[in-house]
Amino acid sequence: MLNITVVVPVRNEEKNLPRCLDALVDKFVAVVVVDSSSTDRTAEIAAKYGVEFVQFDWNGRFPKKRNWMLLNYAFKTEWVLFIDADEIVSDAFVGEVSRAVREGAANAYWLRYTNVFLGKTLHFGVPQRKIALIKRGAGLYERIDEQRWSNLDMEVHEHPIIDGPVGEIRMPIRHEDDRGILKFIEKHADYAAWEARRLFELRQGGNANGLTLRQKVKYGYVDQWWFAHFYFFYTYILRLGVLDGSAGFYYAFYKLWYFMTVRRIHAECQEK
Repeated sequence: MLNITVVVPVRNEEKNLPRCLDALVDKFVAVVVVDSSSTDRTAEIAAKYGVEFVQFDWNGRFPKKRNWMLLNYAFKTEWVLFIDADEIVSDAFVGEVSRAVREGAANAYWLRYTNVFLGKTLHFGVPQRKIALIKRGAGLYERIDEQRWSNLDMEVHEHPIIDGPVGEIRMPIRHEDDRGILKFIEKHADYAAWEARRLFELRQGGNANGLTLRQKVKYGYVDQWWFAHFYFFYTYILRLGVLDGSAGFYYAFYKLWYFMTVRRIHAECQEK
């Protein structure tokens, strides 16, 4: 088993959690499910798999769930891997991670993801990736002193700031949310509210240190009328999302809706 602690942040994830844990147990020395007062069978499922279960109560300020774990949990391993409940690792991914941490060439790693949307694996469009494998003590997620801009108690758009080299794991993780399109829309409405408020604060002179190039482009132009439409064109046409059929169209369409929603909420923030 890999000498890595896997942290799975959750809230009402009874549909996704079993598949996630199936792929994790017996592969890593420790798996910790960090919950936010779930009202479904999440706690029961974690107990069934015999993994550690931790409750997190957010007060609306820093730190959120992932930073709270990095700052407060007594890890017994050198490496921490953050996996969401709708993410499923493969044996090939685990093998590549094992080689990477053994070689010790980096203090954190970008991970790649294969999206499953409306029951179809997306092969085209804009690739998803994020830093989610971190050497303990090498960094934290961005500190953003919000005051409950949304109901998000976990870092979603906050980017880890790492001290030292960052590598990349090329074998992707399967990202498949099994809770339906309404949950997808609800979740992204929360994301849009948070990003609009983040944009507003940045435009008021908020801390922009540590932004990635993608973040700089997004926050530099997302409030422009053309940005959402350009993103649709880029992911659906230039990145060949059209070849993913109807799922590819709807995925690109909901991204257009998402960025238009960010722009509209940001405008409302300015009007207040």
